[in-house]
Amino acid sequence: MESSGENRVMSKLILFDCDGTLTDSNMVIVRAIQRAFEDSALLAPNTTDVLAALGMSLDGVVEGLLHKQGNDSKEFVSLIAQAYREHYWSFEKDIRLYPRVLDVLQALKQRGYWMAIVTGKSKDGLERVLSRFNLRTYFYTWRTADCCHSKPHPAMALECMSELGVDAGNTTLVGDSHFDIQMAKAAGVRALGAAFGSENPQHLYDEGADKVLYAFEELLDCFP
Repeated sequence: MESSGENRVMSKLILFDCDGTLTDSNMVIVRAIQRAFEDSALLAPNTTDVLAALGMSLDGVVEGLLHKQGNDSKEFVSLIAQAYREHYWSFEKDIRLYPRVLDVLQALKQRGYWMAIVTGKSKDGLERVLSRFNLRTYFYTWRTADCCHSKPHPAMALECMSELGVDAGNTTLVGDSHFDIQMAKAAGVRALGAAFGSENPQHLYDEGADKVLYAFEELLDCFP
């Protein structure tokens, strides 16, 4: 990647979360989780609790929600996870990109920034998003929860940085979850919170976000 003049200019990396940051998908995830619990004859977790758990791997989300209900039985995790996938696939058509995502990504690419995705989604789930919304051209690499440690562990960020040869001082993470901010802090990179996702803006600041954004297009002011 260092052979071309264009790539030598690209010294700064932006790591994006997917759900709740690129895609307006959090409420689809909530609906699918709630249906999956009901399929197992369990009480559907409330919306607030589901949103607070988003950002981890699917198994991590399910385990956390079960624990909150006082149920630590491992037998339900795989059942709920599979039911979730089936419901999610049926609701997936309702997912949209946030306004101006494609315009902003194109502008950032033209400004010479490298971009990657770090997400709690599965590889298959991310592949569907990339294909449906024609996003592949914008991202050099990505890490998913089924091939890497789940957030807030810093492995996703560190692996992307290592693969692209960019250090922490030249890397920024953009995410809507407190897990995203925790991962950024653990990796030693700048953190931008996406308040248009699921998290309370003050909570993002409390977790250590360097700045909180209220619309995706505000990224253009952060990356000249």
